[in-house]
Amino acid sequence: MVSAWALTALLVLGVVVDALTGDRGGLVLFALAAVAVGAFSAHATIVRPRLAAGAEGLLTRTLGGTQQLPWGETRTRLRTTRRLGRDGVTLEIEHDDQLYVFGWLELGEDPRDVLDVLSTLRARN
Repeated sequence: MVSAWALTALLVLGVVVDALTGDRGGLVLFALAAVAVGAFSAHATIVRPRLAAGAEGLLTRTLGGTQQLPWGETRTRLRTTRRLGRDGVTLEIEHDDQLYVFGWLELGEDPRDVLDVLSTLRARN
């Protein structure tokens, strides 16, 4: 997270330098990159933590707010996809007609490890 904000600051610095030197092309490119990386950084900061687990069930955080998902009403599974020659693993949580998909970036851990922890917590309750 800190690295995303540091990159945003560097891109803003690039915008300032290009504005002072009169480089219009670089200014536009740095500005677009600064807005994109800044939006990603803000989103990642606002919705942290994306997933939490407790005795009652799971808590998911999105831009729309926080939702409580009781253990008995959720289904969790791993999904493996292959893109560009690499396997990607995501954790999928189904609740009613909603599907929540969490990857390594959102969880901060390998989704396989998170599923093991969630399975243990679910078994206790």
